[in-house]
Amino acid sequence: MSHSQAPCPPPHPDPHPPALRPPRPACDSHCHIYGPFDRFPLPDDRSFTPSEAPERALRALHDRMGFSRAVIVQSQGHAFDHRPLLDALAREPDRYRGVALLKPSTPMDEIRRLDAAGVRGVRFSFLSHLGGTPALDAAQEIAHRVAPLGWHVAIHVAGADIQRHADFIAGLPAPVVIDHMARPDLDTGLDAARAALFRLTDTGRVWVKLSGADRLSKAGAPYADVVPYARSLLDHAPERMLWGSDWPHVNLHAPMPDDGTLVDWIDAVAPTAGLKRRLLVENPETFFGFPASHNDHKQD
Repeated sequence: MSHSQAPCPPPHPDPHPPALRPPRPACDSHCHIYGPFDRFPLPDDRSFTPSEAPERALRALHDRMGFSRAVIVQSQGHAFDHRPLLDALAREPDRYRGVALLKPSTPMDEIRRLDAAGVRGVRFSFLSHLGGTPALDAAQEIAHRVAPLGWHVAIHVAGADIQRHADFIAGLPAPVVIDHMARPDLDTGLDAARAALFRLTDTGRVWVKLSGADRLSKAGAPYADVVPYARSLLDHAPERMLWGSDWPHVNLHAPMPDDGTLVDWIDAVAPTAGLKRRLLVENPETFFGFPASHNDHKQD
């Protein structure tokens, strides 16, 4: 595979500290790491070329933003080389959980090794620039292999794919989380995507990440045009919503989002302390298996 294209732009170099102080211990439920490339070179079978964004930079961002937990999602930037993820999980086992990329040929011993390290899910992307729609029978097979471990399945779709694949998603043998609110077009696909997500969350087995507001927005920062859609999802199933930054925001070519703005966006979507705690603390504990925190932590 040729990788003559330019690397993705790096993340915002100096995001502002958010006005919102997240409840403790808040979790960023969707982020990525890349590198350091001198230790973990990019593989030839990647589908894009990220800029370096190692765990130490992610940790510094989270410390600045007020997050003490995170879910690191393996990305096509490192393809099936999980060494950066495993290194991060080993460094901070109480702080991180992981989501892997798997092939049907991945040995069960390798899956168990990932599980022991703190991986709690497998991701399938349906986007063309990330490899396109996976073979659904193969995805089903992988889901059946990881379900007994208590893993979830993360689904990354866009446009009309949430409607197109709703039956497949509902039939998976493990809990499912839909990344980035299913990435509908705000102008033409919002009602259909909302209806599909309502039906799926009503099963009690499907969760949604209220992430990627910068990817959905037509208006740009502070992404107010995405708030009504995100709030409708949270209102419908508050016990099955998560939030993620999507740092370092790969495959974007506009000005890179300020992560402080993305954290402050939470306040518009989840305006009460109870909703923030559910979104950032309680739901990640339930879904990813973080230790339960004491309910006497108040929002600072």
